[in-house]
Amino acid sequence: MTSDDALELFRKTGALLSGHFVLRSGDHSREFFQCALALQEMPIVEQFGKALADRVRAWGATTVVAPAMGGLVIGQEIARQLGIRFVFVEKKEDRLVMRRGFKLSQTDRVLIAEDVVTKGGRVQETIEIVNASPARLVGISVLVDRSGGSLPFNHPLESLIQLRVETFPPDQLPPDLQGQPAVKPGS
Repeated sequence: MTSDDALELFRKTGALLSGHFVLRSGDHSREFFQCALALQEMPIVEQFGKALADRVRAWGATTVVAPAMGGLVIGQEIARQLGIRFVFVEKKEDRLVMRRGFKLSQTDRVLIAEDVVTKGGRVQETIEIVNASPARLVGISVLVDRSGGSLPFNHPLESLIQLRVETFPPDQLPPDLQGQPAVKPGS
């Protein structure tokens, strides 16, 4: 699957939104990838999961770890495609933690899976959780990298879509967004 193929699936499902959006970081953007709209269709989940699994298969992951909520569906599908274990981290008091009895051991080779990254905050928190365990992080897999490949994760990063999407601090909005109400569609 090419980046153009993946973008077309986002457009077809109405998951690529245009307007004035507030991102999790608090920054604003004209574009928003509402991955949940694309990932509600299991044939699309399977296509995305297969494409990402094929790109990272050589990394030899034994466990996929995904931050909830965004990474759950695609993370589980990548793990299914690779035939490996899937676990997730979730928010507790506004920080990601590993709960529910999930543990990582020294034999785990971890692939982090996420739906969308812009500044990479949730992925960075997940990296810290993996690095605090005896497991080894082998790389990161995302559907959409809105940073244009500029995130300093210090681990291999594979994405289906890589774009440089403009974002703006709330006090530095361009004129076209200043008069438009901002929407926080959820992430």
